[in-house]
Order: sequence, then structure tokens, then C-alpha cells
Amino acid sequence: MQLALAQLHIEANDVAGNVARAETAIVEAADRGVDLVCLPEVFTVGYFSFASYARRAEGLNGPTLSRFSDLAKEHEIAVLAGTIIEDLSETDGGPAEEGLANTAVFFDRDGTQSAVYRKHHLFGYGSREAELLVPGERLPTVSFDGFEVSITTCYDLRFPELYRELADNGATLVLVPSAWPYPRLEHWQTLARARAIENLCYVATTNGSGAFEDATLLGRSTVYDPWGNVLASSGDAPALVTATIDPDEVTTVREEFPALDDRRW
Repeated sequence: MQLALAQLHIEANDVAGNVARAETAIVEAADRGVDLVCLPEVFTVGYFSFASYARRAEGLNGPTLSRFSDLAKEHEIAVLAGTIIEDLSETDGGPAEEGLANTAVFFDRDGTQSAVYRKHHLFGYGSREAELLVPGERLPTVSFDGFEVSITTCYDLRFPELYRELADNGATLVLVPSAWPYPRLEHWQTLARARAIENLCYVATTNGSGAFEDATLLGRSTVYDPWGNVLASSGDAPALVTATIDPDEVTTVREEFPALDDRRW
């Protein structure tokens, strides 16, 4: 399978420009023969634009996600619509509670919403995310091109028990849309690699690019294989990072090095 990570330049509060750049990346990925393209965390308004969250939020059937559903269907490419700020009150059949969530949506090649993931661990260190949003509760997995695909978001990388639960649920590829800033570069790379090594699965981290008033995103979108090897990566500038990944490689590695079978409960 051909996987692409769209490391987009994200401008604070420039929803129209940010969405247009995401659309361009999807079309470019499709032209390259990519099967699945992933967008960064809060690529619409920009993660650090906290004052705009409520004003820019929309439901799962809102105009932004509807546009990406149409793009997926038109170009026959699966799309992880990074994350957006979701207004739970506008989502039909969504969680019972109201409020805002940091939400990623997986669209299959036919434009179907196959999985919805709401970020579990909300960041409170120098951030208003934990104040403004409600955490997710579900851990969806979607079957795609031989993979069992799961989703986590940014800060979730610091919680290995979440990834172990995904592995126990059958995940072989974890997509991680993010808005990871400088100076924590070593954390970004080490944590993602560790999650791949621990769970003997692919981990693909899609970060943004660009500067905000209080933070600069560090980019380095990366695909890690089940051994933790880097298959493809970027610097901090906008980029479309592509890699070929194979679901059989997960099976081979887990059979060759069956560490998951040696756990003591």
C-alpha cells in the first residue's frame, strides 16, 4: 500500500487557505498513485488558535468534512481528515454530551466515513485544549488494504497503554495526526518510534508546518515500520511524505519476534 503524509503549511485562522492546501495535497497524492493520505491535527483553523475553536467548529456532516468525502470519492483515495474541531451538538447520532472535540475522520475510497476518532488525551501544558474540549471514549479500527487501521492524535503518543489496547484490538497501522511544536523534537521522534517497536506495528505521524504566536510546528512527519525503522520522513517545511507499507510485514515481524506473546498479566 502507498501511504502519504501531507505535512501542510497551516496559517492561524486561515480556514479557507488551509483547506485549499489540504485539497491540493490530496489531489497530488492521488496523482502519485497513493492509496491513503493523512492530514495533520486541526489543519483547518490551526491547533494553537484556541480563541477560534468554538466559532470554527462544525459537525461531522458539515461543509469541510463533506468536501473531503467528495474528494476521496472523486479521486478514489482514502483520506484521514487530520483532525478538525467538532461541534458535538451538530453531529447526528454522535456522543450524548455536548461540547467540542478534537476529531479525526477516516474516509474510504468511496467517500464513506469509516471511522471517527476523538482525541483521548487533551493537552493542558501551555495549551487551552483540556479547558475547551471534551475527550473521546471510543477506539475505532477500520479494515483497509489488508491493514487494521487505528487512529490516535498527537499528545496520545505519551500514553503507551492506549497503543497496547489498540494492538490488542488488532491494529497493524496507527495513524497519528499531530500539531507537535518545537522544542520537543526528541520526544516526537522517540515516542512514535517506541510505540511502533512496543506493538510491532506501523506508526505514521503527520505533523503540520508553520509558526503561530506562541509556537512553531516542527514537522518531521514520519512513517515507522514494525521494527521502528524510519521508512520516510521530512524536515520542518511543507512536504508530501510517501512510503510503501505491507500488512504482511507486521505478521512476519510478530512471528519472528513474538514479544507480544510473552507479556505477563
